[in-house]
Amino acid sequence: MNSRTLAYARVSTTDQDPQLQLDALEAAGRDDIYTDYASGTASARPELDALLRNARGGDTILVWRLDRLGRNVKHLVELVGDLETRGIGLRSLNEQIDTTTANGRLIFHVFAALAEFEAGLLSERTRAGLQAAKARGRTGGRPAALSSQGRQVAIDLRNQGKPISEIAEILNVSRATIYRALETTG
Repeated sequence: MNSRTLAYARVSTTDQDPQLQLDALEAAGRDDIYTDYASGTASARPELDALLRNARGGDTILVWRLDRLGRNVKHLVELVGDLETRGIGLRSLNEQIDTTTANGRLIFHVFAALAEFEAGLLSERTRAGLQAAKARGRTGGRPAALSSQGRQVAIDLRNQGKPISEIAEILNVSRATIYRALETTG
């Protein structure tokens, strides 16, 4: 079975022209080309899905730049990991990365390690920020829909026999909010 080079190009909108990418991919040599007109953050990219379905072990996926392929670094790392387990290489023209070579795999794994490091830092900063806010007496989340005075009104109306839906309408909150308010008070 012969290996193939399958090229992928993407532009964010139909107003943009992928010709620059297509010319570069053509010059680099390719067997088939798949082109999407979709935002990089879009989860539905039919041409990329078709490319991934059609790629087989020994093939190489060729892109103009890595950001044309992955939604973000995490997604790109997952995608390349999947390709690697399937025996499919990745070549990026602008970054000069080729995962079919030892150097290319090393560079890509450094990218992956940096992405994991960045995610860890973000998580640590978030936890530290929440702890600092808690130490200052602040709690996260949305403000309560009912004040303590509003909860007392809900209790009084319920004790008068008013239905939950009517209480919610009077206080201009959802029925779920009334149920929670009554549940926490007794």
